[in-house]
Amino acid sequence: MFSYIIRRLLLIIPTVFFALSFLFAIFFVLPGDPANLIAGGGDRNPNPIRLEQVNEKYGLDDPLPVQFVNYWKRTITFDLGESYANGRSVNAIFNEKAKNSLRLAIWAITIEVIVGISIGVYSAIRRYSFIDKLTTVLTAFASAIPVFVLGFVLQYAFAVYPNKNGWPDWMRLRTSQIGPPGSGDGTWAFFFIPTGEQWRYLVLPAVTLASVSTALAARMMRGSMLEVLNADYMRTARAKGLDERRIVTRHGLRNAMLPVITLLGLDFGTVIGSAVLTETVFSWPGLGSTIFAAVQDRDLPVLLGLTLVVVIAYSVINLLVDVSYAWFDPRVRLGQESER
Repeated sequence: MFSYIIRRLLLIIPTVFFALSFLFAIFFVLPGDPANLIAGGGDRNPNPIRLEQVNEKYGLDDPLPVQFVNYWKRTITFDLGESYANGRSVNAIFNEKAKNSLRLAIWAITIEVIVGISIGVYSAIRRYSFIDKLTTVLTAFASAIPVFVLGFVLQYAFAVYPNKNGWPDWMRLRTSQIGPPGSGDGTWAFFFIPTGEQWRYLVLPAVTLASVSTALAARMMRGSMLEVLNADYMRTARAKGLDERRIVTRHGLRNAMLPVITLLGLDFGTVIGSAVLTETVFSWPGLGSTIFAAVQDRDLPVLLGLTLVVVIAYSVINLLVDVSYAWFDPRVRLGQESER
């Protein structure tokens, strides 16, 4: 197990290197001069003196291989550089945005786990019942509807409409931003639990972000649970006279969770840095929306710095998912060859 974990951790190094190298190369292939954009914007002719200062400050007049080497020299010392757009440290931008994305991701995955797995297990146990057919239709609908469309619909239904029609204050959710003005981190307990008015700003983006993943988790859980319920060891447990609830929760659920764990791990890595549409619709200042803005502004340090963190987080989460297999299924022995 230990050797397997070490090998997987070492594989993160080439993954990060090739991912960022690709983005670095693409950045300079795209039309437009970064120095020109920084010095005066794409629609104006910048002052030549200002342009020279920008090139000297950021080293944009150096040959591309030199810029590439210099970037990696800074990166291995945990210096992600400065934003071309506003001059802020990318490290500071990451510290500000990452916690927002992580909070949203935690609640989205919590919704996915509780709702998705519960619906999947219940549908499998009550196969072909009215509830099973209803959840099948609803999960198919949730999987098909675009996230940004669902976001706008939820905003109108639970924020705009209640405010326009004088609904009770506790029923009026918020359409955008991360919390009350000037609230900062003071409205979060234990990092991710909303307090005060904060929950009004969290509910809609969390539900929107979790919608598609919850539907997929429910459908996958249903299929996996149906397969487990028909297994020989489940029939043996019933023949021994065990309670059906104990059979399902103790013997069935644990084995049915294996494929769902993979989905949950991939989803958690995705929602941390790739929730672009949800964060944009709800003006949630996280990593996804910041990376998207960096692409639009051709802000290379921000793009590469935040992508670096997202790739590392995604790789580590995948490793944790693989290691968790050994706990859910004792037959899995990671890093060991099977005995013949």
